[in-house]
Amino acid sequence: MARPRPRTARASRINRRTAALAALGAACLVLFAVLVPIHTVLYGTSLPLSFILGAALCGSPLLALTHPRWAIAAFCASAFTLPLLVVPTLATESPWPWSVPALLTFVLFVGVVTFMHGARLGAFPLLIGAILSLTSPLLRPEIVATAPTAGSATADLIVTTSVAAAMFLVAILVAGRVRVSAELTREREHSALEESRRALVEERTRIARELHDVIAHSMSVIQVQASTARYRLPEIGDAASAEFDSIAATARESLTEMRRMLGVLRTEDQTAELAPQQRIDDIPALVDTIRRAGVTVGLEITGAAADAPQAVQIAAFRIAQEALSNAVRHASGAAVTVRVQADADAVRIRVRNGRASAPPAPTGGGYGLRGMRERVELLGGSFTAGPTTDGGWEMAASLPLHDPDRHTRTTASLEETP
Repeated sequence: MARPRPRTARASRINRRTAALAALGAACLVLFAVLVPIHTVLYGTSLPLSFILGAALCGSPLLALTHPRWAIAAFCASAFTLPLLVVPTLATESPWPWSVPALLTFVLFVGVVTFMHGARLGAFPLLIGAILSLTSPLLRPEIVATAPTAGSATADLIVTTSVAAAMFLVAILVAGRVRVSAELTREREHSALEESRRALVEERTRIARELHDVIAHSMSVIQVQASTARYRLPEIGDAASAEFDSIAATARESLTEMRRMLGVLRTEDQTAELAPQQRIDDIPALVDTIRRAGVTVGLEITGAAADAPQAVQIAAFRIAQEALSNAVRHASGAAVTVRVQADADAVRIRVRNGRASAPPAPTGGGYGLRGMRERVELLGGSFTAGPTTDGGWEMAASLPLHDPDRHTRTTASLEETP
């Protein structure tokens, strides 16, 4: 039988985004906490300016998620200003013009912008950051002229630009991979939805065809009886004969319309079934087929089930067939019990299986249960299905035999079926 569905892909994507956002926020907070004291102590930048510029620099990756252009402006302004506010005597002992936390923030910022907004927009912070790095030595030549830092500034610029460019390329590749994966996930969800709709439409069409055949059979009997009444009952008068002829003509017109409807219901790849529809009397043969497959099946049929109307007969067989099929698929190795009870009011079907002795086969999405419920509802009956206390599964359906509104509902369902 149908089993509960796993967590949806949409919920999984939301959880991944939440985790990524939390990780990004944590990284920005750590970089800010490291950058402020380093620039204050090692580079001689005043504490208020370190806080303000550090917040603009380290907050840019978070701002880039929703406002990339404002984030680029804030990052470039702070990245340009911080190297200019250092004390020359202190800067000779530390990497310059990019400090280590500023370098890591630059790399993170380029990766976030490229990943979220594409390579074209991600190239702006990379190029602008590299150009601004070159202007710092021009504006503070006294730091470059110092002997210990003459070569370290050039090395710092090369390392920073190389690492940021590598992050730019990695972000492009990862963004493309994520985009392809998202498209494949959407296609799978769309295919699953279309498969669900197709299965439901096919089951409804099949039900409608079977009900059509039942009603067409009844209308054919009415037409034959009305047409032959004057020959079978010679004592009836001319008025009654004319009335029977009118009934026969109406029945023929109805049969013509129903044949036209049947042509609409049948698709090009479906042909009319020449064999008679299965009835409750065919359930024992169905059970024997399941038994030959190695499944232990118990069968009990009580009451005058063979006297039920044709629509109830077909629905009872199809429901038993689908319930047995579900039990075989989802409760491998478990014994199955089928009970069909007919009384003066309804035909009751109950299919119960025990706990499965092997893992269930992949579920088809619960279309079988939906189809059985559709059949029962068309006949005005009741349907229940669910797990039992011993770990098995039970399906119960009740098909009423005397429902004054049933024919009206059946006709309406046929007219509404696409």
